[in-house]
Amino acid sequence: MSMLAANPWLFAAGAVATTLIPCADMCLRGSPERRLVGMEMTSVLITVTMTLLTIGFGRMPLIDIPLALAIMSFGGGLVFARFFEKHL
Repeated sequence: MSMLAANPWLFAAGAVATTLIPCADMCLRGSPERRLVGMEMTSVLITVTMTLLTIGFGRMPLIDIPLALAIMSFGGGLVFARFFEKHL
């Protein structure tokens, strides 16, 4: 049995990553409000996926990358909302 198939963290990361499909649809075809929600949800899901991949591959020093993404995505959402303020 392969190590990748026996690792539940990687399976969970794949399951969470599949939920990005509805977020992409929302970001591409929604109103500005829905696009903001889709972008914020995408950043949450990518942060969770990256954290699960870090744990699944056993590379704990790389846990700083999803943590930095979590902090920076909040700022990105604020910039997006400010840019589209007149439409929201």
